Amino acid sequence: MNVLQILPDLNAGGVERTVLETVEVLAANGHGAHVLSNGGRLVPELEDLGGVHHQANIGSKNILSVPWRIAGVRRLIAEHKIDIVHARSRAPAWPAMFAARAEKVPFVTTYHGVYNAKSALKRGYNSVMAKGDIVIANSNFTCEHIIREHGTDPHKVVVIPRGVDMAVFDPARVSMDSASARRTQWNVPAGANLVLLPGRLTRWKGQTVAIEALSYLPPDTHLVLLGDPQGRDDYVAELRGQAKALGLSDRVHIPGHDADVAVAYMAADVIICPSTDPEAFGRTAAEAQAMGRPVIAADHGGAVEVVVDGVTGWRTPPGDAKDLADAIGRVDELTGVGGARDRIDTKYSKTALQASLLKVYTDLLKP
Repeated sequence: MNVLQILPDLNAGGVERTVLETVEVLAANGHGAHVLSNGGRLVPELEDLGGVHHQANIGSKNILSVPWRIAGVRRLIAEHKIDIVHARSRAPAWPAMFAARAEKVPFVTTYHGVYNAKSALKRGYNSVMAKGDIVIANSNFTCEHIIREHGTDPHKVVVIPRGVDMAVFDPARVSMDSASARRTQWNVPAGANLVLLPGRLTRWKGQTVAIEALSYLPPDTHLVLLGDPQGRDDYVAELRGQAKALGLSDRVHIPGHDADVAVAYMAADVIICPSTDPEAFGRTAAEAQAMGRPVIAADHGGAVEVVVDGVTGWRTPPGDAKDLADAIGRVDELTGVGGARDRIDTKYSKTALQASLLKVYTDLLKP
């Protein structure tokens, strides 16, 4: 079996990580694992896992280039005897779908996000992610959205939550020295209460809410906004400006991308996920709980499934900085943080995701 996954690029992100996890299980079971993207920092890791990367600007939004992109995907299908095409993003999904249909191979999509649609045109653009022979939803929340938004046959939708690599996100592998060194690297004083918001630096992830929440917390509380700005330099400047206006410049740290997020989780006292738009799943919240850390997440989207309110974390109203600050101050009241890792292992592990994906692929190819 040869599977071709298609996405815009291979830089940081939950979608990209799931692509690598899929490559890993395909290659480990003797299948061909092909990925088409415009490249990125994760290509060497993909190749180390046994995957084959094909580079092209497949995620271009230039409609005039669609025929050439369709032709390119068709060539890959023919040359590498691709059995299944799996699209993971909207712009590349359109040429991928037409190519798969033309070559008569199954077309799979993963609906990774709850895409905004304020017009019929945008809804039509988004609809490609619901046109797979099988549509994978990364949470029950996403599944319900797909069926409601696109009228998709429920029998075509399969819920496969994103997976946490329990070997990577294992508190036993992170030394206290490593965690302490990371705090020093971030210029967080020893003994400070450290709040960590991991996620790419984009407005809907809630960084501005987090900075406002910090203004309600004691002076020994520090906030680290950890993630790749992906070229959003103006937004980073805005965050620094907000911190300065609130007198928090020395308590807000923006260190950029981190290659070892597990160490970052262990360096923090509490992890927050204050997204103002619903997260389709909430991978950060799951990873942090696998590391045995308390999590505070906005009370909507997939995070409702991942964070058990009052047990493994708190859920607060989206966009409410005061409630977020109050929850940060109450993390010691949580009763189930110690058992959170077992729950994540059972429900949201990487191995569970991989097994489910492999079953979807093999079932599609059954005569």
